[in-house]
Amino acid sequence: MEKLNTLSHVYAVLTEFVVKYALQVLGAVVILLVGLMVAGMVQRALLRTQARRQMDLTLSQFIASTGKLVVLTLFALIALSNVGISIAPMLAAVGGMAVGAGFALQGLVSNYGAGLSIILGRTFRIGDTIKVVECSGVVEEITLPTTRLRNDDGESIVIPNRKIVGEVHSNSYRHRVVAGSVGVPYGCDPQRAVALICGVLDAQLEAVNEHPPQVGIESFGAETILIAYRYWAPSVGYFKT
Repeated sequence: MEKLNTLSHVYAVLTEFVVKYALQVLGAVVILLVGLMVAGMVQRALLRTQARRQMDLTLSQFIASTGKLVVLTLFALIALSNVGISIAPMLAAVGGMAVGAGFALQGLVSNYGAGLSIILGRTFRIGDTIKVVECSGVVEEITLPTTRLRNDDGESIVIPNRKIVGEVHSNSYRHRVVAGSVGVPYGCDPQRAVALICGVLDAQLEAVNEHPPQVGIESFGAETILIAYRYWAPSVGYFKT
């Protein structure tokens, strides 16, 4: 009889809990699902708007992701308040944890700060060819913690952003300079040699037409006149060119 009374009491408590909180929990789940849909719509809308304005791809992705995160956070707060959970103590706890984590994760935090500086300052963009910390390649991805390059051998190079900010780096955008030289005997006409080299470079399909090649006498050697040439070529397939 006592067990039966206990089971009846537990059943009554569970029933009261379900009746009292089931609708609130269901409402919170619905709010979160709607938040996911709205956040996705906001992200896509921001990407379309910035694409029409021809904004930088890296900055566009950052703005769209930030907008999505803000919308999700707002809907999550609404869902928590719907089930009667006060967010004030949570915010205080998160603040305290953030201070402690900041000291423990200084390297990670500095990476994120550096990434934000790169994205907002447009130091370089996706598709640019950069050289930094003895690494070079085409920029494939810029995130808050890291920047990923792809070199001409197909290798993926991931650099922490704190290693980039504050360092000297070069950016040749989508092209690189191809340089070389040819030795011409003193009995030959150097002007004709310059013209021949220019003709070859003009016929080179990989050469960039908007940057005219530079050809001229570099130095006079013991047995030859050294004629140097320089021209621009796409960064992709640079060594093949």
